[in-house]
Amino acid sequence: MEGFLSAVMEKTDWVSYLDEQLEFISATSPLRQVAGKETALPGLRRFYSMVTAMQIRELIVEGQRACALTRYTLQPPGGKASFQSDVAEIFAVRGDKITSFAIYFDTAPYPK
Repeated sequence: MEGFLSAVMEKTDWVSYLDEQLEFISATSPLRQVAGKETALPGLRRFYSMVTAMQIRELIVEGQRACALTRYTLQPPGGKASFQSDVAEIFAVRGDKITSFAIYFDTAPYPK
């Protein structure tokens, strides 16, 4: 988990940490669930491309599951003002790959 989160912060190869059969859930309204790494990548890349800073507020690991409480500073495309978003990210890991990834966050700060 620390390797994945570091790769996100450093904008290096975070994609390599994702399992090909990744299950991704975005717990916003409406709930969005996708199966497969290739299907999840466009949305993940869009989000992570806006990250200008990231703070891991807490990382809880128990066996093959983890929860990261993170605060992202995001810069939307088009020069709009940056903003912060607090996110809970829930992971399941098998071997050295993330097999399940769910994010929970308030969409209110996001530009419409």
